[in-house]
Order: sequence, then C-alpha cells, then structure tokens
Amino acid sequence: MSSPQVALQELADSLHDCQRCPLAKLGRRQVVFGVGNPQASVMFVGEAPGYHEDQKGEPFVGAAGQLLNELLQSAGLSRADIYIANVIKCRPPNNRDPEPQEVDTCKPFLLKQIALIRPKIVCSLGNWATQTLLERKVGITRVRGQVFYLKEFALFPLLHPAAALHQAAMLPPLREDFQKLKEFLDRHSKAAEPEVAASSNAARTVQVERLAPAAQQMDLFGS
Repeated sequence: MSSPQVALQELADSLHDCQRCPLAKLGRRQVVFGVGNPQASVMFVGEAPGYHEDQKGEPFVGAAGQLLNELLQSAGLSRADIYIANVIKCRPPNNRDPEPQEVDTCKPFLLKQIALIRPKIVCSLGNWATQTLLERKVGITRVRGQVFYLKEFALFPLLHPAAALHQAAMLPPLREDFQKLKEFLDRHSKAAEPEVAASSNAARTVQVERLAPAAQQMDLFGS
C-alpha cells in the first residue's frame, strides 16, 4: 500500500471506537471515517453521516449519495477519482445539525485527512463543511460555485445534494455548481502519463496554476 493509504488507515483505526465527544453515547452505530482514492487530486467534504452512512460505514451511500454519483459523472469524475469524508465522523441524533463541540472535536481529523491526501481541490458540500474549512460564518448560497485559494488547496463550495432532495428548486443551481466545477477542472487538469492512465486506480490529475493572496480572498467577504 502507498504511504498515504497506510497513514489514513492508521488514523481510521485510531478513531474506530472514538469516545471524544457526546456523539459516541447518542446512538451512533459506527464511526464513518471516509473512503476513496488516498492520492486523489479532488476531495469532497460533507457535513455528517446520515442513517444509511451510519449503517454501512461509508459517506454518501443513501439518496444524497446516489445524486452525488450522478453529479460527479456530470463533472467528469467518479468515486474512483475522489476521496470523500465528512466534517463530523459520527451520525448526530435524528440528523440534527452538528454542535460546536462536535465540530471542534472532529475538525483536526478532517484536516489530518486533507494533509495526508494532499488534494489540489477540496469541494465543500453545504454550509457546515464550507464554514469549517473557510473558518468563517458565510452562507453557502453566497459563495457556491466560487473558488477560494487557501494555503494548501483550492476550496470549491457546492450546495449539498441533500438540500436538493428536500427542496426541488435547489436542484438546478446544484447542477450548475457541478458544471462550474467541471469547467474549473477542465481548465486546470493535465493528462496523466499513458502508463498511469492505463491503471484502473489512476485518479484525475489536477494542477492548480497559482494561489491568490490571502488579502484578496478576504475581500470576497467584504472585509
């Protein structure tokens, strides 16, 4: 196994029966760590596991996951290309919003996943993932489909697929978000070497050409 894969598995093992926050005692079935290509150029981050994710132990395997698979295909991606995880690794009761203590407890493990995988682009799905990675309170509808150049990766906020399942009017803008992602990937992708492309485990290579100054990013929020 590759080094990132070994390190990710060690991190997953260390969280197998995590008791660090109250969610451990609130009915979760298992910790949902994350799945995908450990060397992915594109990583997706959601909010927290739901019922089906808690049962299977994988992110995005319910109805929202089925929609996500369709959206990935529209952007020229597949589950084999990406890594996917959540901010919160355990299902909150009745799928309620995460609480600050839960986010603070789990965030270091998400950041460690990102550090090990070293994606060029992180796609945050919905408010919670976007605010956690931007470290700023901002509504997803204001920043969706934009690119924010952070220190180690480009952040691409997207509407959450679950939102479109609950509000049909959100589906067209969600599809629009993924079309913008495809356009961004097409501009910043480079072809894999022939021998690499022949491998069934090859992930799409994304080369982000430059990083914007931090001050420029703050201007986007009116600061």
